[in-house]
Order: sequence, then structure tokens, then C-alpha cells
Amino acid sequence: EVFSFYDINPQAPTHFLVIPKVHIATLNDTKNAKLIGKLSIVASKISQNLGLAKKGFRVVMNCNEDGGQTVYHIHLHCLAGRQLGWPPG
Repeated sequence: EVFSFYDINPQAPTHFLVIPKVHIATLNDTKNAKLIGKLSIVASKISQNLGLAKKGFRVVMNCNEDGGQTVYHIHLHCLAGRQLGWPPG
């Protein structure tokens, strides 16, 4: 249902994406809570497998232009490996 790969423009030492195989343009377009949950679970499992879970990681999903979305196929960004500031952006 989903797949993952490293971001080509990483914003942290570890930055990978988790993407559904079915096309959904934006978070506003999804009605499938189970699929959104699956993205989160896969991000968590990958982070655990990479040894990132204990120190922590951030999961981000951008939505539309003001939300920073540039690729119109929903995906989670998972960032880790350094202290991430708040607020973002």
C-alpha cells in the first residue's frame, strides 16, 4: 500500500518520505483514515529500524501552496538526526 525512499533534497541528516501507492493529490482529497494511519505506522517502523526512534524524529505532511506542498501526491516527510527547531518555517 505504501513505499518509502530518501528525500533527494534532505533537510536533516536523515530525511525520508513515506508515500501511498494510490494517487491522492493533497490531504484535503483523502477520505481514507486507514491509509493515513498506515503512513504514520510505516514512518515509525522505519525510524525504529534506523535507530532514530529513541532520540526522536519529526513527521510532516504539507498541504497546498501555503503549507509548503510542491509535489501533489500526498506523502509524509520523516526528519531526524539533529535537533529540530520550533516553530518550523
